[in-house]
Amino acid sequence: MGADPTQQHLVLFTRQPRYGVGKRRLAADVGNLEAVRFARAALARLRRTLGHDPRWTLWIAVSPDRPTDWAAPARVIAQGPGHLGEKLERVVRALPRGPVVILGADTPTVTREDVARAFAALGNHDAVFGPARDGGYWLIGLRRRPRMHLPFEGVRWSTQHALADTLANMEARPVALLRLQEDVDDGASLRRYLSRSRRG
Repeated sequence: MGADPTQQHLVLFTRQPRYGVGKRRLAADVGNLEAVRFARAALARLRRTLGHDPRWTLWIAVSPDRPTDWAAPARVIAQGPGHLGEKLERVVRALPRGPVVILGADTPTVTREDVARAFAALGNHDAVFGPARDGGYWLIGLRRRPRMHLPFEGVRWSTQHALADTLANMEARPVALLRLQEDVDDGASLRRYLSRSRRG
C-alpha cells in the first residue's frame, strides 16, 4: 500500500504571482512584467507536475496572506509576517501531523521523483535538503519528531551561507541531500533556465 497522502505534506512556498510583488532581484534585471510572467509560469508548472500525486497532499504557502482566490482549488496556508525563517517555522508547526517537504516556487525544474526521494529520505533522516547553486536550498524536508527544534534560527537568508547555517543548526542529526539545482532569482539564472527548457 502507498503512503497515506493526508500524512505527507508538500508545501509550495510562494509570493502571490502579481505584478510588482516579489522576485525583486529578477525584476531588477528583466523588469516586473518578465518577472511576473516567470513567477506565474513556474508556479503553474509545479502545480501541474506535483499537484495530483496520491503520495502527498499539496499545500500552497502564500505571501501576502490575502487574497488567496488565485490559488484555488489548492489547500492554502498563510506564511504570515517576519523573515523567512519565521515564516518556515510557522508553516511547519501549523500543518497536520506527518513529514513535511517545502520547496520554493522559483525552482520549476523540480520533479515528482525529487519529491518522492525527499519523503523517502525522511524515513531514516531527521531532515533532507535540496542544495542550490547559490549556497541556499531549493527544498527542505523535516520528519517533525515530537519537540524537535527547528533549524531556522540565525540563518543568513538569501546569502551563500543559508544551507551551511541551517545544516549547522541540525546539530549532527541525520540529514540527507538531494541533487543540486538552481533557483531562478536573477536575469542570468532565468536565461539559463529558458535555454535548458528550449533544449529539452
